[in-house]
Amino acid sequence: MRYLYTFVMYLATPLIVLRLLVRGVRYGNYHQRWPERFGLFQRPGFSGSLWVHAVSVGEVNAAEPLVKALRRDYPDAPLVVTTVTPTGSARVHQLFGGSVFHVYLPYDLPFAVHRFLKRVRPRLALIVETEIWPNLYFACRRRGIPLMIVNARLSERSMRGYRPLRSLVRTALRSVRQIAAQSRTDAARYRLLGAEPSQMVISGNLKFDMPVPDGAVQAGAGLRMQWGPRRPVWMAASTHEGEELAVLEAHLDVLRRLPDALLLIAPRHPERFKLVEHSARSLGFTVATRSTDRVPGAQQVFVIDAMGELMPFYAAADLAFVGGSLVPIGGHNVLEPAALARPVLVGPHTFNFEEITLTLIREGGARRVPHAEQLGLDVLELLRDGRLRERMGRDARRVFDSERGAVGRVMELVDRVLAE
Repeated sequence: MRYLYTFVMYLATPLIVLRLLVRGVRYGNYHQRWPERFGLFQRPGFSGSLWVHAVSVGEVNAAEPLVKALRRDYPDAPLVVTTVTPTGSARVHQLFGGSVFHVYLPYDLPFAVHRFLKRVRPRLALIVETEIWPNLYFACRRRGIPLMIVNARLSERSMRGYRPLRSLVRTALRSVRQIAAQSRTDAARYRLLGAEPSQMVISGNLKFDMPVPDGAVQAGAGLRMQWGPRRPVWMAASTHEGEELAVLEAHLDVLRRLPDALLLIAPRHPERFKLVEHSARSLGFTVATRSTDRVPGAQQVFVIDAMGELMPFYAAADLAFVGGSLVPIGGHNVLEPAALARPVLVGPHTFNFEEITLTLIREGGARRVPHAEQLGLDVLELLRDGRLRERMGRDARRVFDSERGAVGRVMELVDRVLAE
């Protein structure tokens, strides 16, 4: 099965190169770095590194407290952080600057994996959330590199996707030293894929341990002073195609009752920044953007066309709708607004953050919007009811605080493996 898998990967290489070329057009200088996806990059000149892989922005954000803990407890060990997406790369540089060595993860081709491991020479590999690459896993086992999956999660949808390769995935998972799952449900799904009970530990979610950025609350208070502390403000974060129009239509509903209300909208992907701005203008909204205006004035819609700046705007908003949930993307991180005691709204599709979202809803910190037409009504209700907002925000923060500690549990596992 593994040989067949590798053969198919080689057959797909021309399509991979074509995709890299297309992505290079979309993301500026990405074409200059595509050789990294084949293990071609300048040797960093170190060995014994601690390697953390986080595929994109969400995983990088989840890994932030873990990377900081590794830097604190192993200050002499070089830190390598890999991503797959350019937005993930930008987030790594924004969070860690030059304190880590960033390179793109190679494609799961044996020669590319060999080059990568030969250059970064890791002492330990930590895969964040769900990235099962058989050739990479087998290569780590052959070289005696202990491999851990941390903050491991596996949605029902992802598990179905792995099912055709179940025997190969089962064998690959046997190369993993430890799987630190977010929840019992995630652990059970990894078991169904073939993980052994001895590999499984339930550590909780690293995202509960994420720090609120220094100054985010103060920055949010400063923003509120600029556009008016009593002005109704709601935020739609990490939105996708198919739900941004619904968000804008919901804001039309809100403006009919609260004509001075402000919508902050942050598209998930940079290529949608201009599209969302143009859509808002075409619907008749007055629009400001982060890149041009910095902060909104009397405008009705403010497009946050920048990456990694959500927290101050969450702090400035009265409530937050978290995107990727009105369309079947699976939802995004509901913990960021919860950490700032903001009420959370989500759509029906939250399978990427299933247990966290259900816990927030059950404890009163979040509310599920069953369909797009309901969004404006729920936003309006919360904007008009300060006591309800305060209670939901308090409950959301209580859930966030009660679930902390995953980083400490994962670091205990790391210490044990490195001590061996």
